[in-house]
Amino acid sequence: MGAVGVRGCWLRGAVFEGWEGCAVLHHVEVWVPDLGRAVRSWGWLLEELGWEVYQEWAVGRSWRFERTYIVFEQSPGLTGEKHERCRPGVNHLALWVDGRERVEAIVAEAGAHGWVLMFPERHPYAGGAGHYAAYLEDADGFEVELVSGR
Repeated sequence: MGAVGVRGCWLRGAVFEGWEGCAVLHHVEVWVPDLGRAVRSWGWLLEELGWEVYQEWAVGRSWRFERTYIVFEQSPGLTGEKHERCRPGVNHLALWVDGRERVEAIVAEAGAHGWVLMFPERHPYAGGAGHYAAYLEDADGFEVELVSGR
């Protein structure tokens, strides 16, 4: 399976016209111990970044940006109370932000929505020289990296 020309994507025998390629993330599902808390922090952040509410049900909510969506679900199958980003699994999500000023505006408001700035002594270059980003952690231990697009 691979890209078919510039205008299509080959997937299980079908060509989807207009796709730039196959490397577009479809969705991410994050299991959370408290859906209300996740909606307050992640919902605010995603909507600030232009994502729109996509789906809502009793134990979950999702937000979509173009073709990609992120699900937050308080699943009855959950076996722990807190995410441990340093254990095997996903460490964090990284999202593009339109410019340094926007990164800083989000950081300024983030605390009111349950986020804590990580590595404040190295902010905004905690990811290295020339990589302008903010690293935030929510009350459940999930990390997001907000990367300046310019």
